[in-house]
Amino acid sequence: MKPFIIGITGGSGSGKTTFISKIQESFSDDKVCVISQDNYYRPREEQMQDDEGIENFDLPGAVDHIAFCQDLQQIITGKTVERLEYTFNNDLVVPKMIVYHAAPVLIVEGVFVLHVPEIRELLDLKMFIHAKDNLKIIRRIKRDQIERNYPLDDVLYRYQYHVTPTYEKYIRPYAEESDIVINNNRDFKMALSVVKGFLKNHLREIGMVDE
Repeated sequence: MKPFIIGITGGSGSGKTTFISKIQESFSDDKVCVISQDNYYRPREEQMQDDEGIENFDLPGAVDHIAFCQDLQQIITGKTVERLEYTFNNDLVVPKMIVYHAAPVLIVEGVFVLHVPEIRELLDLKMFIHAKDNLKIIRRIKRDQIERNYPLDDVLYRYQYHVTPTYEKYIRPYAEESDIVINNNRDFKMALSVVKGFLKNHLREIGMVDE
């Protein structure tokens, strides 16, 4: 049986990762599988550079969409997929092997999941997480400095010249095509409750209740 596939997108710092982690806390791996585009970035040496010679990881071409789609198809057909974690070139982190197990609900997460037609056509439900720009940049600074060991100047430069133009061109337009838009300016507790309730109901309907 084909899994119910949910695509979750939104700008960098909108809260996608946190929202999805909260979903994962409520469902076992045999019920919900989450696959993220973050682990399909091409190596640094394959990234395009801007006029200042800085690699731009925020263009659609920064992600290996072919490999991502191939792994998606494997999971959809019931196969298990392994993928080495992408550590965003952080020398302080040792990448681990990530294992994706087939499940009745498949969540596909990433900034470009609605931009790529081959992925967008697979989705049964499209979700867009929105947040104000000032909140997104604060969250981005905290994440990139703590989790990815990026210096502040680098974070601010990339946000202004890479992240923002990409959001306006390749991400924000798809908010209008999404089935659900979640505003995460304060919190997403109510939206999270609704989504978890929907997933539990779906699992109940197919005979896989997750209590």
